[in-house]
Parts: sequence; structure tokens; C-alpha cells
Amino acid sequence: MNHTATTSQGFRPVFSSDDLQRNLAAVNARIRQACEHSGRQPDSVRLLPVSKTVDLARIRMAHAAGCTLLGENKVQEAWSKAQSTTDLTDLRWSVIGHLQTNKARIVARFASEFQALDSLRLAAELDKRLSREERCLDVLVQVNTSGEASKYGLEPAQLEAFMRQLTAFPTLRVKGLMTLAALTTDQQRIRRCFVLLRQQLQQMQQQLSYGDQLYELSMGMSSDFELAIHEGATTVRVGQAIFGPRALPDSYYWPEQTGA
Repeated sequence: MNHTATTSQGFRPVFSSDDLQRNLAAVNARIRQACEHSGRQPDSVRLLPVSKTVDLARIRMAHAAGCTLLGENKVQEAWSKAQSTTDLTDLRWSVIGHLQTNKARIVARFASEFQALDSLRLAAELDKRLSREERCLDVLVQVNTSGEASKYGLEPAQLEAFMRQLTAFPTLRVKGLMTLAALTTDQQRIRRCFVLLRQQLQQMQQQLSYGDQLYELSMGMSSDFELAIHEGATTVRVGQAIFGPRALPDSYYWPEQTGA
């Protein structure tokens, strides 16, 4: 079998740790090149490998390759994987998908980061559960920059009022913003989403009392993270370019495409 072949989507399948390391190196090279073209330092961009639907064997390969923070869309899938990898004591989890309020208790138990905060009700429940666990949580606020009804997140016009109210929740360490670009092959539409998120962060930095604590821009996935880096991304969420193509499209697992 030719392990260097690519799929019709352009993602190389992963059959071994060598395959995964090759994919990871290729992604890091793309990040370095995008940073060079944008006049940025490579260490200004954090790579978040997204392991949704990825089996435990490949998760362990990723950890062995140096990945100590992984992103997951579904909190129950993330929790199950966390419970199955407790021997990997430095492995941390970022929940990047939409979260129902009744599952906040799970996030509060184990997650290091939550990237899809979009309601005060959820913020209050997370704060309550985190207080019981005597933990704090890094959070990003999700913004709908595409205007697509299928996407979660706050409208830009709602953002300032929402973020002003987050000071009521002391266990939530608000670090910045996250978005999903428009689901399109139109590069200019995608870029406009990234520009809008950057502009929103700049406004929040100026307008909020805790604006100097806001620095994260989580945007860009496997197919478009170079554009995101050019527009200021500090975190790019990359799944299939590292772990190989998923057997079924995202729409099979969930209607909203979140992060990879």
C-alpha cells in the first residue's frame, strides 16, 4: 500500500506514526511559510490538532509526536477519550464545538479550554460547575462572522454587551474570540470572516475593562488556515490535514462544521 497517496480531498491518510508525523510536519511547514509571508513569528500561532472521530491509536501517535493539547467538538467524545488516556498525564483537551447547558458539568470536570461560549446561560452554568470543581477555565467567545443561519455564535452587534457581562463569572478566563468562516470555496468570503473577527477583537481590546487580557483569535482550519494566519489568527484548528480524512463527511456527525 502506498502510504504517501492522498485522498480526493487532498488529505493524506494515516496508517502509522510515521504517516502522522509526516502530516504534522507538513502542517507546521505551512504555518511557518504563512507566518513568513505575513511578517509574523511562527511561535505567534498555536496549532490545535482536532481529533474529532479519531481513534485512540492515532491520538496516542499524536501525543508521541508532541501534541499535548487536542481539540474535540463533542464533549462526550472528548470526555471518553480523556478517560481512556489518563496515563498521558500532560495531555489536555480543548472543547471547540457547540455545548448544551446540561453538558457544562462535563466540561467543568476536565477541559483546559472551551472555544464556543455563546450564551450567558451557558456561562452561568459553567461558572457554577467550575466553582464546585474548584477550577478555572480558559474560554473563547464564538462569533458568527459569516451570517450563515447554520452557524452558532453571537452576531457581531451583540458582542460587546455580552462580553461586558462575563465579568460576573470569575471562573471563566476570557482569552479572545473564535469563528468559523463561511462554508464556501470563495477565498474572499472566507477572508472577510477572518478580517471581521480580527476587527471585533481589536474593538473589544479597546472597549472592555479587561481588554488587555484578550489576545486569542481562533480561526482557520485545514483548508484555509494560511488565510487566517495572514489576518491575525493566533490559533488554527487542524484535523484532517494531520489525522487523515474522515470516513464520512462532517454533516453525518453534526450539522455545523466546527474546526478542522
